Amino acid sequence: MSYTTHPQTSIGHVHLKVSDLDRSIAFYRDVMGFEVQVRYGPQAAFLSAGGYHHHLGLNTWESRGGTHPARGTTGLYHVAFLYPDRAALAATFKNVLEAGVEISGAADHGVSEAIYFNDPDGNGIEIYRDRPQEDWPRDASGVIKMSNSALDLNALLAEAV
Repeated sequence: MSYTTHPQTSIGHVHLKVSDLDRSIAFYRDVMGFEVQVRYGPQAAFLSAGGYHHHLGLNTWESRGGTHPARGTTGLYHVAFLYPDRAALAATFKNVLEAGVEISGAADHGVSEAIYFNDPDGNGIEIYRDRPQEDWPRDASGVIKMSNSALDLNALLAEAV
């Protein structure tokens, strides 16, 4: 029998190795909208939404001046930031576009809507919002049926506040 973790378990934060702390702080603060909570000189910073101690850690302890991860190697695929509603997702997406960030993909997964891009160090980012669970597509036996359909980005942008 396999172990099942507690259903209220969540991912509390992600900690990324970055090559240039100031550049990464500027990206996550100015483009993504997180607030710096604590900074430890030129080596580390902790950022969050809403004054939480940290959702995101950035450090140069092993990576200062480093290069992007090579394709075809293991490591972080992307970190996903969940927004509370479509308007909040649209507002962040608009800011990302206005900052000149290249979008690498977008999808309507049936259960969620998601946009994908990279931070300055090549770390994958997903910004998304979940649909209410009662709206999730399911088969006749109740199993979730996720999809990978096109997301109408213009319609999403129209909802940006």
